[in-house]
Amino acid sequence: MTNQNVVVPDTKSGISLPMVRLSGSSIFPATAQKPPTAPGTGGGGCISLSAKKKLLLENLEINGGGGAAKINSWVDSMRASSPTHMKSSSQSLSEDQQLPWQQHQQQITLPSALDNFDQIMEASRGKQIVMFLDYDGTLSPIVDDPDRAFMSKKMRTTVRRLATCFPTAIVSGRCRDKVYKFVRLAELYYAGSHGMDIKGPEKGSKYTKPVICQPASEFLPMIDEVFKELVAKTKLTPGAKVENNKFCVSVHFRCVEEKKWSEVAEAVKSVLNKYPKLRLSQGRKVLEIRPTIKWDKGKALEFLLESLGFANCTDVFPIYIGDDRTDEDAFKVLKEREQGFGILVSKVAKDTNASYSLQEPTQVMDFLQRLVDWKKLAFQESRM
Repeated sequence: MTNQNVVVPDTKSGISLPMVRLSGSSIFPATAQKPPTAPGTGGGGCISLSAKKKLLLENLEINGGGGAAKINSWVDSMRASSPTHMKSSSQSLSEDQQLPWQQHQQQITLPSALDNFDQIMEASRGKQIVMFLDYDGTLSPIVDDPDRAFMSKKMRTTVRRLATCFPTAIVSGRCRDKVYKFVRLAELYYAGSHGMDIKGPEKGSKYTKPVICQPASEFLPMIDEVFKELVAKTKLTPGAKVENNKFCVSVHFRCVEEKKWSEVAEAVKSVLNKYPKLRLSQGRKVLEIRPTIKWDKGKALEFLLESLGFANCTDVFPIYIGDDRTDEDAFKVLKEREQGFGILVSKVAKDTNASYSLQEPTQVMDFLQRLVDWKKLAFQESRM
């Protein structure tokens, strides 16, 4: 029998959009004095028409249809979720053959949050900064084994210092308990399962609020059933990993041979068909099943701002940093509120509602440390 890794009630799903690598040493050149509007976008680097059409079509393919056609569309989307696959595919196509999002995405230029740090701080003048951070790919590197996505000691120290300066929340697709075990900082807010499991700081923070929010709690028995069924369905597929995120289930195929991806898709489809109150979403080599409720990282951001007393305030400045497709819900909320900024962590171009970019977790750490230094300097100057 083939061995299979199974991760129990805590987890992560990495969600991202199809990507195209840009040339040059800096993927997002930054010279503008404000977040630029790329050709064919609605601002903030977000493609408005052709990319959105493609996303809608992909969504219909993932959630509609049936039989072999549905499985084939899932496998096509699974291939599209692989950065290396997309790179090789786009290189083999001429400009006329490329899909609209491939052509337009190369025109996106997000300014660097590091290069434009002073500009961001100027925009925050007189306002309360509130920090929201994704975990995987933002505070820790993306790794094949989600159980080994450790953040560095230096990053932990930086985040601890950050939390002494600003209210700080981790908003992750992982189970809240699991991400807490990675971060191990009691003074933070934690929003796990893409915001469906929220708890406030336990101690050590001047921003402590007794916050608990679990809008999908009625789905817990159903999620447990789905987890067990998927473990059984995928046990003969080498490399498949099923994770229980408490309020959602992730099926990773990062370590599955591509010729076996259809087996993974078929297993997920066969289970999902039994549960009309659950839906499928897709990310970076992961298929995820979660409740159909209208709750996401954007809703979690709004809930936390309200819990902190900033629901209708004009003097709040949220900064959300993330690399994941699900982080786009939070970026969109900030854009619609016209408050603060979203910062995308990526070395490749993406259709995004973020305003600035950072390339990798080490740059995120540098940005957070600059925030801490800026706050300390501002405090010292206020006492002079």
